[in-house]
Amino acid sequence: MTKILTEHEAKKLLAKYGIPVTEERLAGSADEAYDIAMELGMPVAMKISSPDIPHKSDVGGVVLNVKREYVPTTYNEIMSKIKKGAPNANIEGILVQQMAPPGHEIIVGLKKDAQFGHALMFGLGGIFVEVYKDVTFRVIPIDKSDALSMISEIKGYPILKGIRGRMPADIDAIARVLVSVSDLAEKENIIELDINPLIVNESGAIAVDARAMVE
Repeated sequence: MTKILTEHEAKKLLAKYGIPVTEERLAGSADEAYDIAMELGMPVAMKISSPDIPHKSDVGGVVLNVKREYVPTTYNEIMSKIKKGAPNANIEGILVQQMAPPGHEIIVGLKKDAQFGHALMFGLGGIFVEVYKDVTFRVIPIDKSDALSMISEIKGYPILKGIRGRMPADIDAIARVLVSVSDLAEKENIIELDINPLIVNESGAIAVDARAMVE
């Protein structure tokens, strides 16, 4: 039997293996969302939390950079959109999340193959993965040396190194995430995992969004 984890559940799993994730809490009402946002600091991201809605933005379930005075209204607007766009979805609440710092968007994926086992994917995220498909793969387990090799072999590697004045990425932080995901795959009943995006800047990496399917 398989289970689709919500973003919140998937990120708890990542945190268990030392992967940095955004600070966040689930809200069950507009007032609770406001209180959480005040604790986290403004602005915040607000996202619908449902195992039945893997692509939250497709149904209007994601709003970024929400300021304090708009948190309650945004909560109600998201709920209204979901009732129309996904009326049969099981809704856990709305995830109120700290906004990630600026940085490079990275994608890290994991998929279990019946013949070869788990394959780990790494590449540039955002428009780069959609347009250029600039990704690389390894069969797990991997160590840090393997992770650094994966990172260096994509075509976009110079971007991560800070070409033409762009912010360089913390390559070691990316490598730690890749090794941690490999470790996770060996110890958990994971069928699929996507971290997209993993935001990486000069001083670290943080998982902003994640989804997973487990046995």
